[in-house]
Amino acid sequence: MNVEDFRRLYDYNSWANRRTLDACALLSEEQFTRDLRSSFRSVRDTLAHIMLVEWLWLERWQGRSPDKFPPATDFPTLESVRRRWTEIERNLIEYIASLKPEDIERIISHKTTAGMPQAAPLWQMLQHLVNHGTYHRGQVAAMLRQLDAKPVSTDLILFYRERAAAQAKA
Repeated sequence: MNVEDFRRLYDYNSWANRRTLDACALLSEEQFTRDLRSSFRSVRDTLAHIMLVEWLWLERWQGRSPDKFPPATDFPTLESVRRRWTEIERNLIEYIASLKPEDIERIISHKTTAGMPQAAPLWQMLQHLVNHGTYHRGQVAAMLRQLDAKPVSTDLILFYRERAAAQAKA
């Protein structure tokens, strides 16, 4: 993959995150925080996890290694998740936009939240983060079905088709 591929992939990731948040907008506060006995207990907790992992990896890429996440309870409503995520997304997209071809081969060293040292090429971490979000957005879709709410498609091909249609109109 090259830098342009990553920019496109992170545009997709932002698009998919926003669609997922929008799909959650009709949930009541009780539904949003209901324990559904999934990997993370609720829709809120799963969304907060996706969001905070994006923050964590960006911190690592910028030379910091946070040792903990803020708790999901810091984000009691969908709007509070959306507000924080908008800020994280802006910073993440700015970071991706600033990358030069040689940057993606750079080895990034960091510590896990448990304090264990790790290192990998940036390109692997960049791929991982988008894949991680895709996995957990799928969990949110399943949780929405459990709550009798309607999930939305966040398939990559749909993103490409919407983008092509928008460009054809322009």
